[in-house]
Amino acid sequence: MAVDWFGYGYAALITIGGFVGYAKAGSVISLVAGLMFGIAAFVGAYQMSKYDKDIWVSLGTSGSLTALMGVRFLSSWKIMPAGLMAGARQEYFIFCSWLFIYYI
Repeated sequence: MAVDWFGYGYAALITIGGFVGYAKAGSVISLVAGLMFGIAAFVGAYQMSKYDKDIWVSLGTSGSLTALMGVRFLSSWKIMPAGLMAGARQEYFIFCSWLFIYYI
């Protein structure tokens, strides 16, 4: 498989979101979570670039963030940032799930 540009873009979105959360609200938790999940997503994208069937890190990262941000969206009903990020993560989760079904 070629380089997983979609996965790297997703990882960059997570990382940038952590920095934006810290810059706007001073939330250290957003910064730490953004960096941790961003690094995990970069590792997942790297693994998917090397071997098509190695989607577990990407699938786990996107699934857990979809659940986390979905709960935050349902508690606040604010599109930014929780709704937007939950939607983006859900799309990536669906993409990784499709890859899993396709390659097995």
